[in-house]
Amino acid sequence: MTAVLDIPDLTILLVEPSSTQRKIIMGNLANANVEKVDPVTSGREAINYLSRQAPDLVISSMYFPDMTATELVKFIRDHDNLNQTPFMLISSEISFGKIDPIKQAGVVAVLPKPFDFPALETALKNTLQFLEPEELDLENYDPTSLRVLVVDDSALARKFIIKTLTGLGISNYQEADDGKTAISLLEKNTEFDLIVSDYNMPEVDGKELVQFIRANELLAHIPVLMVTSEQSRAKLSNIEQTGVSAICDKPFEPDNVKQLLASILN
Repeated sequence: MTAVLDIPDLTILLVEPSSTQRKIIMGNLANANVEKVDPVTSGREAINYLSRQAPDLVISSMYFPDMTATELVKFIRDHDNLNQTPFMLISSEISFGKIDPIKQAGVVAVLPKPFDFPALETALKNTLQFLEPEELDLENYDPTSLRVLVVDDSALARKFIIKTLTGLGISNYQEADDGKTAISLLEKNTEFDLIVSDYNMPEVDGKELVQFIRANELLAHIPVLMVTSEQSRAKLSNIEQTGVSAICDKPFEPDNVKQLLASILN
């Protein structure tokens, strides 16, 4: 019987230049019984570490003396031996423009400074679900036969979404790099069981894509899971009114995705 990975088994790279913050984070990790934590203080140290080995999880602050977390996560996602590594951001940064690129690249959690222990524990559980996901249990579908269209203008976001879906047992998918491309695909192929789409995209955004789908009698029945890092309540309400089946926040958490897909597909 294969051993199941648990929180104390995790190997973590912690990138945090502040000695005080490192102490706080490592103290909370110790409370979660995590012992294998390697702390570094700069982006260059992190890259040197990652060039030698791949941890189970990278926990990072937003700013280092030599680069930002955005640059570090891009390095991770650009390397084949690292690009599936879960990434957690702990930051006091609240600017949407600064945080969104990291969310788009795929993270298991974004925690504020200060954070509480339950939030960290939940994020660690999300990491386990990402590393060892359980397949979807659906009444009406075999997950391996589901035909899914993934729409996002960020290649990194598409890769992260597909990794999550693959972990749930879904392997039959097509990609579209924006809403306009998705419409072209859907005009030729209406045989999809599910569409997973970003909201903020150039030319044709997620709202316009859903409107196209719901107005086409050959497509109108297809469930649409909208994935967004949008925080505006007015915009989210706008999205809901277009006829989406469910809205999923970025970070794209496996357990949340699993529950949403089970709900909309069953």
